[in-house]
Amino acid sequence: MRAVVQRALRATVEVDGRLVGALNEPGLCVFLGVTHTDDSATAARMADKLLDLRILRDDRSAAQVGAPLLVVSQFTVYGDTRKGRRPTWTAAAPGHVAEPLVDHVVSTLRDRGATVATGRFGATMQVDVVNDGPVTVIVDVDAARPPSR
Repeated sequence: MRAVVQRALRATVEVDGRLVGALNEPGLCVFLGVTHTDDSATAARMADKLLDLRILRDDRSAAQVGAPLLVVSQFTVYGDTRKGRRPTWTAAAPGHVAEPLVDHVVSTLRDRGATVATGRFGATMQVDVVNDGPVTVIVDVDAARPPSR
């Protein structure tokens, strides 16, 4: 599982001109991708990693300061551009595999007390993010490896 995480002052997600999710205060905007080997354990580890990631101001985490998260599913974070000019998406899991795992990340975050907004899985979304810093990191959680601290 892979996430592109931005420290954000605010962010919104629209589908067909309608607001479906928003981050109205400083927090994390998470673009989340799922690969073929991911499972519910991977999703739980990703949720823990996101919540405990210390990239907010003063080296704090969302868990420490109660910062909200906006989670947007995005298979393109698994795009491979090593060959040619056109990315390939073969590393991205198909929707019927990815959607429940994205939902599992969101539910795990909420179970840990986080305020979480989301985009709409599979929709064409317009995402507007005001990146704070700017701070952007890539988080990879491997299904085969336990988390490192």
